[in-house]
Amino acid sequence: MHDCSLPTQLDGVYGFDARGVAKRFRHAAIFGAIESLNTGETMRFINDHDPLPLLAQIEQRYQGQVKAAYIQRNHEEIVIDFSIQPKPAAASEGCGSGGCACSGE
Repeated sequence: MHDCSLPTQLDGVYGFDARGVAKRFRHAAIFGAIESLNTGETMRFINDHDPLPLLAQIEQRYQGQVKAAYIQRNHEEIVIDFSIQPKPAAASEGCGSGGCACSGE
C-alpha cells in the first residue's frame, strides 16, 4: 500500500511534470504542489517552455520563500528546482524580544 507521507525519492526532491497537466489547470496545480512542500524540500519542475510569467507569480505570491533554480534550460525542455526556504523571523522576534543580542533599551 502506498503511503503519501513517505518521500518518493530519498533526497527530498519530488518530480512535477507540467507537460501532462491541462494548460488551464497548470498554475493552480503548481501552486498546490509548492504549498504541499515542507521547508527544505524541493519540487523538480519539468515543462516544455520557459515559464517566465509563472516565475513572476511565484515571486509575488510567496515573496521569496520559494527559490527557483534552473537545472536545464533549452528550447525543448525546461527543468527548474523550486525549493522552500525558511520563513524569515517576524518583526516581533527582532530587537528587544530576545531575537537578537541587543536589549531593546
